Amino acid sequence: MRLTTKGRFAVTAMIDLASRQDDGPVTLNGISERQNISLSYLEQLFGRLRRCNLVKSVRGPGGGYQLARGMDEITVTDVVLAVDELLDATRCGGRANCNNAAQCMTHDLWASLNKRMFDYLDSVTLGSLVGQRSCSAASMHGNAPPAQMMRVENRPS
Repeated sequence: MRLTTKGRFAVTAMIDLASRQDDGPVTLNGISERQNISLSYLEQLFGRLRRCNLVKSVRGPGGGYQLARGMDEITVTDVVLAVDELLDATRCGGRANCNNAAQCMTHDLWASLNKRMFDYLDSVTLGSLVGQRSCSAASMHGNAPPAQMMRVENRPS
C-alpha cells in the first residue's frame, strides 16, 4: 500500500492552487516552479482534475486555474480519486479472492485499513490543509497564535 507520486503531486498542486486562488487564476507554470513538479505532468493531472470538476480553467491573458468549488468542499479523497489513484492495501483489490480464489487470512485487516484511510482522507479538506500551512508559516516567522506559543513555552527543559 502506498500513495504514489501521482496522488502526492496532485494534492500538493491543489494546496498550492487553493492557497493562491484569492489572487486570481493560478498558472501551472507557477505551480511547477514553486513545487518542483514537471509542467507536462501537471498538465496531465489538471486535465483529470478538470474532468472531475475540481478545477476550472480560465483562458486568455492572466488565465490559469481556479478551484471549481470552495476549498472546504474538496477533500483529499476527491483529489486522489480524480487522478485515478487507488488507495488499496489488499492484494485482491477488495474482491476477497486473494488466496487461490479464497479470502486470505489478513484480508479483513487490510480492508479495515483501506476504510480507515479513506475515511481519514475524506475528512481532510483543502481548506484545512491551507489553514495548517498558514499556521506553520506564521509560527516560523514568530507570528504563532498564542495557543501554539504556550505549548512551546511550557515544554520541560
